[in-house]
This record gives sequence, structure tokens and C-alpha cells, in this order.
Amino acid sequence: MSQPWAPARLEARLPYLRRRGLITAATRAFFAARGYTEVETPYAVPAPGEEVHLRPFGLSGGLYLHTSPEFAMKKLLAGGAGEIFQLARVWRDEPASPTHAAEFTLLEWYAPGASMAGLMDEVENYLRAVLPPVVSWGGISVSLASFQRLSIAEAFFAHAGIDILATGDDAGALAAAAGIWRREAENWEDLFFRLLLERIEPAIAGTPTFLTHWPAAQAALARRDPADPRVAERFELYICGLELANAFVELTDAGEQRARFEADRARRHAMHGPDWPMDEDFLAAIAQMPPCAGIALGFDRLVMLATGAARISDVQWLPAQEMG
Repeated sequence: MSQPWAPARLEARLPYLRRRGLITAATRAFFAARGYTEVETPYAVPAPGEEVHLRPFGLSGGLYLHTSPEFAMKKLLAGGAGEIFQLARVWRDEPASPTHAAEFTLLEWYAPGASMAGLMDEVENYLRAVLPPVVSWGGISVSLASFQRLSIAEAFFAHAGIDILATGDDAGALAAAAGIWRREAENWEDLFFRLLLERIEPAIAGTPTFLTHWPAAQAALARRDPADPRVAERFELYICGLELANAFVELTDAGEQRARFEADRARRHAMHGPDWPMDEDFLAAIAQMPPCAGIALGFDRLVMLATGAARISDVQWLPAQEMG
């Protein structure tokens, strides 16, 4: 296969790439018009996050390429930066696929005082501002005129016949409720995501859908819902079968966040061994962070929806990894 910069191959991608430039400009105009400040945070960091399943690329001197600008941007929120956004290049050590690249771009923004419903409203407005009224990908076309807002509990009941919250963290109970065999060493989280992939995502592919109110075990950095502590104020957005964004009403309780981090670190270290130190600066910052909501949106996938490009490498100027 020729290099991605070879004239014929670059020429084939240029319509996608020029559209990417227009969407980038429209994104900056959208947030500037709403009073957001664009920020830039370091790409090389001493603590790249506490996610169990995300592997960062290590650098010399005890630094890592960040997997998200989330920690840094929340420190700016704690300092009083107000409404902020960033188009950040990020890195994750994972295999290439048509929808995954080890190096890609995230659009993240944070709105002090915003609710989950308010953030979903803003996401809809943003997408209508930068995308055509109808988008197509993977043989699926959808209108952006209306979006579905569906809780995880509603989605699992409607499309899998399961009361997901009643299963707690009992993998056997979830497998029985789903009527499936539990694979060797498969835990509740593994089963949850298998069912999400196999039953929920295909069922919602034809309608732009916010999946909201995730089980508390999947809260990550979101706060629990004050009205129902079994769930967290978190949503993910799916369009044409693509997972496009992940958002939280942010947790500002440093003690609870530390406990979550310690549990995640124990799981990660059991799988991969010791790694970086806890980001104590981040924990100090979130204790001072204002109530807010924030979102991370896959910008390359957004361009795929705008153009119908089949592969993430089609919308990157010089992709480091490619899938045939």
C-alpha cells in the first residue's frame, strides 16, 4: 500500500480533510459566540488518568502522553477559568480499526452550572450548527431534527428485557436475566458492555440517542444522581451506530473520587502492574471546582459523520495507523 501522503491517496481524502477544516472553524465560532474560552493544556503529563482499560504511551522522565485533557481542564475550572473548550490531540495505546486510532482528536468542553439536560441541549445545538441536517455512516442515515433521550435502565428493559439495576454487580444474575451463557472469567462489567454492544447499540442506531443515567458502577468521574444513587449523571451519545461522546455532571467530592481512583488503581495494577502516582493535584482541584457538566466528543468521528467517510484514517491528514 502506498503512503498516505502519496498524491493519489491524498487527493482521494482531500474532500474529507477540507470538510474537517470547515468543521473546526465552525466549532470555534460556535463556542466563541457562547462565551467559551479556548484553552490549551499539556500533552505530556505525569499522571495520564485512572481508567482501568486505557493504556497510555510512556515518555522519558516519568511522563506520559495524555489520553484526555480532562484532568488539566478541571484544574483550570477550579482556578476560575469559567466556560472552556479544547480541541486536543490525544493518544491511547490500542489497536487500529475503522473507528479507532492510537492518535486522534477530542473536543472537550465544560460549562459551570450546567445540568445534564442543559448539556444535552447544547450538544444538540452544536451538532446542528456543524453537521448537515441528515448524516450517514455505515449504511445508516439519520436526521438530526430530533434526538432520543433514553436511560440505561429503559434501554436494557426495552431492547434486552432486563432490569439492569436489579442485577447489582452480580454477573450470574445478569447472565440469567439476559438468557446467555457467562463466559469464563466474565464479570458484571464485561457482561454489561457485551449486552450494550450486542443488543442496545444496534437497536438505537437509527435514531440519534443519548444513553443517560448509567449504573453507579460505571460512574467514572460523574456524580451520583441525588434522586437515585443507583445511577450516575452520565450520558453517552450514539449516532448511526457510532459512539460519539461521553459526558458527566462532574463529581466534586474529592473523598469519593479518591475512593473510586483507589479501586480503579487496584484493578489496573492487578492487570498491568504498578504505574504512575496518583494525581494529588487533581484531587485538590476538584474539591474547589464549581458545579458543572462536561463532555468529551470524538472529533474525527464527527467528521466521519459529516462526510460519510468509512474509516477514521480517511479524515486524518497523515494517519499513523491505517486499516484496509
